[in-house]
Amino acid sequence: MTVQLQAAPPPSVTPISYADGPRLLADIGGTNARFALETGAGSIERIAVLPCGGYPTLAAALRAYLQLPELAGAGQIRHAAIAIANPVDADLVRMTNHHWEFSIAGLQQECGFDTLLVVNDFSALACALPHLRAQQKRQVGGGVARPHAALGLLGAGTGLGVSGLIPAGDGWSALRSEGGHVTFSPASDAEVAILRFAWTEFDHVSAERLLSGVGIELIYRALAHHGGQPDDRLGVAEIVRRALAGECALCDRVIEAFCGMLGTVAGNLAITLGAQGGIYIGGGIVPRLGERFARSSFRARFEQKGRFVNYLAQVPTFVITAEYPAFLGVSAILADKLATTPSAC
Repeated sequence: MTVQLQAAPPPSVTPISYADGPRLLADIGGTNARFALETGAGSIERIAVLPCGGYPTLAAALRAYLQLPELAGAGQIRHAAIAIANPVDADLVRMTNHHWEFSIAGLQQECGFDTLLVVNDFSALACALPHLRAQQKRQVGGGVARPHAALGLLGAGTGLGVSGLIPAGDGWSALRSEGGHVTFSPASDAEVAILRFAWTEFDHVSAERLLSGVGIELIYRALAHHGGQPDDRLGVAEIVRRALAGECALCDRVIEAFCGMLGTVAGNLAITLGAQGGIYIGGGIVPRLGERFARSSFRARFEQKGRFVNYLAQVPTFVITAEYPAFLGVSAILADKLATTPSAC
């Protein structure tokens, strides 16, 4: 099985070794499982990316990581934290966009951990937001973040993750949201046509149905049908490649539609949370779009809220460019759990 072993990102603080050994961090999506060891505060290393489809269970993927030659001599791992693309509200976790399911208590016992935390991946990513450095995010459009104000977060990948941070005393409280499953609301005639096409396949069309990898493929099929063009059944990677290369006008319209829809959803989130500290865009798709996203209709659609246009014009929007930002958040959650006097993330 192919394993991508990555170099560690630069530490955000001076590393401090943990007396009780390294801590295991994991970020589990519907497509890839990312693992790392945190050997000290701010020292995240031995990052490996494993394909979820290559392992029958999360436990099998976790064992494969721990058995990598690069981890020889790492020592006993007593504490672990997993961020997963799924609601986590009980001991049994069943992934929405993958077939893995497991008992948290059973996984802890099987792996011999003293501590095992399992949290929603976007709750973990939300906890990473205060720790992002300037070079780990890119602002799109105007606006200035207000201090001590709520932050909003959403990101498209295998699914559509949504969360936020609410000020709580001297820290923050991360929202456990499943906002990606709200009903999609079109904002143009073209989007009405896309929605009508999507209704031929799904009884309920959520925001995630369109603002995700498979959603981009659905938009492609819908626009091809609407325009009377051949449907080449392209996958998301090829649609994005052709759009960015300027090879396919239809693919470019697909990406433009995706960006505009995302702008509407992001604006909805900003108003709902009162997120005057900013809206952050994560996930695997938008960071890959680069300047195409910056010149898209995203920001105009973000502000397009009638009487609230001036309100939203003051709210900044950022694309998260850090390679493994969820590790920062899940590390903070685990550190808080193990602290003598825990506080909000």
